[in-house]
Amino acid sequence: MKINSFNYLIRQGFKGIWRNKMMTFASFCILLVSLIMVGFSILVSINLDKIIGNIEEKSEVMVVIKDGVSKSKLSDIEEKIKDIPNVKDVRLYSKDEAWKDMMEKMTEAQQDYFKYAEDNPLPDVYRLNVNDIKKMSETTTEIELFDGVESVQSPTEFANILINFRRIFIIVAIAIVVALVLVSLIIISNTTRASVFARRKEINIMKYVGATNSFIRIPFFIEGMVVGLIAAGCALFITKFAYEGVYKILNEDYHLFGIFGLNNIYSFDSMFIAVTISYLVAGAFIGAIGTSISTGKHLKV
Repeated sequence: MKINSFNYLIRQGFKGIWRNKMMTFASFCILLVSLIMVGFSILVSINLDKIIGNIEEKSEVMVVIKDGVSKSKLSDIEEKIKDIPNVKDVRLYSKDEAWKDMMEKMTEAQQDYFKYAEDNPLPDVYRLNVNDIKKMSETTTEIELFDGVESVQSPTEFANILINFRRIFIIVAIAIVVALVLVSLIIISNTTRASVFARRKEINIMKYVGATNSFIRIPFFIEGMVVGLIAAGCALFITKFAYEGVYKILNEDYHLFGIFGLNNIYSFDSMFIAVTISYLVAGAFIGAIGTSISTGKHLKV
């Protein structure tokens, strides 16, 4: 295709936007709402995954050591725990340290009662975190077999709940995104169809004088792409404004949100480039493809 012809097709695409203002505005609104919904679905999914990750990191496994185990044996147990691939980190919470912490939390009367105790009844405990909570049950079972280990306490049931919740949410999020994209394509296709139908005589004449399907379709393709890019820009602005408002609320004076890790969500600035590119690509793709679908139905004469 010659450069002059290509420039002509681009001009026709922009003229089509102005000639069909009502249809263009309808397509713009549909794309805007769809992109905002898709964008928020993905942002919520990403942040929920991070929140679950924060909760996972706080899920400690407690390895209770039998009474009377020597220091050398303690060191052997620690080395064995560190050798387990799924163990992220491990530290000893000694019986003396535990006793000291317990005494600090007691009232003066309780401290007077226990301060003359000859033996420390508390056990030595190893606290550890795992890399993958999906393998937490396997890890705890392996540690329980170590000589000198009294018991292993772990939030296995809670970990299973997190795993199932994450799996369900990912499936739902993907379903929502796919459904919104498909609905947007269908609605834009139907909306553009009216514009194409109104210009069917023009298309027929162009076909009779030898214009190819690509030559006829490109202006509509450009028209849809431009509308999609404009809608993407507006959706990006609205998403940024709404997201930063929520982010500000969750990161200020709300201690309850901090407990659940909701104050550790991603800032919009940290995702700005990725979100911008995603919006522009999605807007251009949905707008252009949705328009092309409707155009193809009127190219047969």
